[in-house]
Amino acid sequence: MHEIPASAIQAAGELRAVFSRLRRRFREVTDVGDLTPSQTSVLSRLSRFGPASASELAAAERVRPQSMAATLAGIDQHGYLQRTPDPHDGRRQLISLTDSGVEFVEGTRREREEWLANALAAEFTEEQRQTILSALALLDKLAER
Repeated sequence: MHEIPASAIQAAGELRAVFSRLRRRFREVTDVGDLTPSQTSVLSRLSRFGPASASELAAAERVRPQSMAATLAGIDQHGYLQRTPDPHDGRRQLISLTDSGVEFVEGTRREREEWLANALAAEFTEEQRQTILSALALLDKLAER
């Protein structure tokens, strides 16, 4: 086993703290009602990647199928999901967003991006924003690992 550099340990701690604060800030910026972070994550995933089965969602979100069933039940109460038979496997159902689900996801995404764009414009120089973009490319590589 190799020794982890001190800079990697420091970066890991600071990244976790920054992302936690940003996540809290995003939740403050938009009113997601009584939706949990898990529920908003599933809505976002369906918006980005389209219909999926409950088992596919559970695998993608790295949760047990029973946990996904509870998450989906909570979202269902808001009328944001619809289920249709899988055309390739009649035993499965595909879950997708209703029109109101699409409207909710797009509205909250737009509010968060507007807040963030305004903050980046007000608080950082062009050079600093370019540095952030470069760092984000590296973080995206980390997320794909």
